Amino acid sequence: MDKQYTDKEVFNQRFVEINEDESVKIRETTYDNWLKDYEQEIENCQTPIVDLGCGLGNNTFYLLQKGKEVLACDYSEVAIETLQKEAPQAKTCLFDMTKRFPIQDDYTEIVIADLSIHYFPEDTTKQIIQEIKRILKPNGILLFRVDAVDDCNFIANHENLDDHFIWQPKWKKSKRLFDRTSIQYFFWDWKIEKLQKEKMMRYELEKIVYNCAVRKV
Repeated sequence: MDKQYTDKEVFNQRFVEINEDESVKIRETTYDNWLKDYEQEIENCQTPIVDLGCGLGNNTFYLLQKGKEVLACDYSEVAIETLQKEAPQAKTCLFDMTKRFPIQDDYTEIVIADLSIHYFPEDTTKQIIQEIKRILKPNGILLFRVDAVDDCNFIANHENLDDHFIWQPKWKKSKRLFDRTSIQYFFWDWKIEKLQKEKMMRYELEKIVYNCAVRKV
């Protein structure tokens, strides 16, 4: 397996496992209120909201409940097939975000990337950020969470691939870990409106993440 990227089948298998255990699925697809500071922005959005790396849809379900149009995007066929079945009112799009997004320029006012843009080497991360900027309308906003450098549950027994870019054999995943400086580095030409470290639960583990909002300028 290429340690520069997480294999699609790792995500597919995890989503299959979650789908097969109803108690785990309820827990892992529960929206955890992280978008509460942006309710007005979401309410005022007049375009479909792009949920980039939607997984099994916790953010998509929240947005649909708010009456918003959603374009739910993922690399995993299992994730997309699950959403097509359980949230047919959402539009879906299956693609590899390391390639050009199959989405038109200036498509949306809001992109949400919840724990989905932190799997990649530096150049690929920059490319993804530029693609997000391309599909955002002028003054559009990206709301995202990424793992922090002190997320100890993930970094145990890891291999360093590059500065803050690691391979975790247990999870068969590469992961880029962020601190304030690296977020400012990757988003130097955006307006950073929120950069907050906080704790959350995912896959039965406590995670330390950055909750961020950056605006296209």
